[in-house]
Amino acid sequence: MGKANHHVRGKHALRVCTPDQKRHKSSGLILATVLLVVITAWSFWPAMVGLFNTWQTDDDYSAGQLVPLVALFLVWRERNMLRQCLLVPCWWGGIALILLAEVARTYGFLSFRVSPERYAMVLTAAGLVLMVAGWRVFRTVSWIILFLFLMVPFPERVHSLISGPLQTMATTGSVLFLEVFGVRVSQEGNVVMLNGNMPIAVAEACSGLRMLMAFVIVAAFIAYMVKRPRWQKAVLLGSSIPVAVVCNMIRIFTTAMLMLYVSVETAQKFFHDFAGFVMMPVAVLLLFGEIWLMDRVVVPEPNLH
Repeated sequence: MGKANHHVRGKHALRVCTPDQKRHKSSGLILATVLLVVITAWSFWPAMVGLFNTWQTDDDYSAGQLVPLVALFLVWRERNMLRQCLLVPCWWGGIALILLAEVARTYGFLSFRVSPERYAMVLTAAGLVLMVAGWRVFRTVSWIILFLFLMVPFPERVHSLISGPLQTMATTGSVLFLEVFGVRVSQEGNVVMLNGNMPIAVAEACSGLRMLMAFVIVAAFIAYMVKRPRWQKAVLLGSSIPVAVVCNMIRIFTTAMLMLYVSVETAQKFFHDFAGFVMMPVAVLLLFGEIWLMDRVVVPEPNLH
């Protein structure tokens, strides 16, 4: 019996790691993680440079450059929860995501499209998190990883499908606002004629796609930060689209009124220089007004305990 107990204690003793062994294991994991990040950054460097250039040159997607910075802030905000997560690497799950990313990347290379490689970059980052840290950490940062997809501009086909209807809605909505305020106005396609002799063209650049992308990013950030049920977060995120459309209509309406009653130069200056700064606070106030309204309308579930 004594020999058996001694044998059992010996087996358990083999499973206990000394502090030096734990330190060596942690150092190895950190070194492997740094090596994987360096290799991934080197592999996707051309895609990252191209994405940065798109942010700088395409006004519709310039807000995307804020996404990585906001994601880093959200990870820092979750630092206490991440410290409590046990690191259990999931090799098979991480490798599966990385292989999926490589399939998307290969498709983009063969079809001469940049969007698949950019999406593959985010998928690869998700795969690395899962492979190195495991499911618990992956679940903790899963919404932050999804948020990273907002930094990637839409593919050209999706851009065309969205931009056209947005342009039409902006024109039609601004005409409606002008008619409500008694302005004699007519619409010919995406051109609004004020008082029969003053045209204002709602070009593709005025479609509101830039405003839409910025508002979706802001709404996603607010939805992540506020403590609300998931369905309310989803409603808040989804409502950013109509909020962006309405704000763009208000921007065009205000520009038209300035053209009529002040001057064309003042209207152009407002539209290009001040409208974006003015509309963003308006959109944020509308989103927080929506939160206030949900607090007043939604009846909380009774506590059964």
